Amino acid sequence: MLKDDLGIRRERLAKRYKLARSKVQRDKVVAESRELLEVMLPEMMRCWLGTKWDFNGITEQPGDGKIACGYYVSTVMRDAGFNLHRIKLAQQPSQLILKAFVPRDDMHIHAGMEYAAFCEKVKNLGKGIYIVGLDKHVGFIVHDGSKLHFIHSSGGAPKCVVDESESEAEAIQNSQYRVVGNVTAQKPTIANWLNEKRVYP
Repeated sequence: MLKDDLGIRRERLAKRYKLARSKVQRDKVVAESRELLEVMLPEMMRCWLGTKWDFNGITEQPGDGKIACGYYVSTVMRDAGFNLHRIKLAQQPSQLILKAFVPRDDMHIHAGMEYAAFCEKVKNLGKGIYIVGLDKHVGFIVHDGSKLHFIHSSGGAPKCVVDESESEAEAIQNSQYRVVGNVTAQKPTIANWLNEKRVYP
């Protein structure tokens, strides 16, 4: 239902984007699209809560089968309407998964940074849907304007898709390497979503 609803709304926004006669009008559609994605993407992510994790998990159905972290990210983004090759993207290192949606200049790479400092850094980057890559893991950070939530397919206990608060996110806390980027802050990425332009490969 969420996929169908978002697909219908995307088509309506895409028509307006194509008919826009000025940059101001296009930017308005992009801003509305961003707001929509920032509401709908977390809902789609949470449909997967409790779905079992497996290193080789490739299921496409929430709650049915198992899913690896990269497949979780690529499947959610595909189901949200991004034109991508789900399998190829899922098998990439986390930084390349992020690069499909965020240009290198807007990625923030941190090695050896204290966890509290990292969280403050992300909060200061602003509200949005982030993809975060760790030493050997990838997932989403949802920044609602005040709090951070880490939503991912966890290989640690309880070995399933989880929605963790800042204090619960042990995978991020324990990682020495973190690369993060705000997907919904990227106007070109949202334009690609509206126009169904391929983002990967």
